[in-house]
Amino acid sequence: MKTFPTFLAAAVVAATALSPVANAQFSTPPVSNQFRDTSILKPPAGARVAVVEFEDLECPACAAAAPIVHRAVEQYHVPLVRYDFPLQMHVWSFDAAVYARWMQEKVSPKVADEYRASVFAAQQSIASKDDLLRATQKFTSDRKVALPFQVDPGGMLAAKVRADYALGEKLNVVQTPTIVVVTKDKYQIISGNKNGTSDPNTISAAIEAALAQTKVPVAARPGAKK
Repeated sequence: MKTFPTFLAAAVVAATALSPVANAQFSTPPVSNQFRDTSILKPPAGARVAVVEFEDLECPACAAAAPIVHRAVEQYHVPLVRYDFPLQMHVWSFDAAVYARWMQEKVSPKVADEYRASVFAAQQSIASKDDLLRATQKFTSDRKVALPFQVDPGGMLAAKVRADYALGEKLNVVQTPTIVVVTKDKYQIISGNKNGTSDPNTISAAIEAALAQTKVPVAARPGAKK
């Protein structure tokens, strides 16, 4: 194992202490925040930290936040638990979520992620369901994927989107995007907090603080020498 010279180690410690990320706190918001049933705000099995996100593919704020969120989860290797929350005032967002679900289940999760990103990038040119269909057909054609005439004939994919929306209502999601960094017993709202600031750019600091807080001490790890 490599070791730092004493003076260099001291410099690193001092620099870390002064960094905004190192000073970031991770704690559960006060009871007065808008969330109700927070049972879904947990990391998947095997993960210490995760990001939970409710998004609407027609939402400009979601489009702006998406690349920030994806960079953060990739950098820190934490899972992203994404839910569709198509707002009723939006014309084509529900259909876009169904297309994304079809690609995830019938093509690949990677292609589905690419589709969501392409829809966000093309938001300004999509004004109707017909526009969305044309954009989706171009996306699949470019990847040599056959888009069926009916992607959800039995309504199963639409039901999954509605189930996501119902979970958002149960949590009391009030706006999109709602982005939350979670551990097994705490959570921090990054965006979607009606009673405070909502800034997706704070996600990296929150993830790093959550990882530091949930780090297992060496002495407590299975097989560690005592």
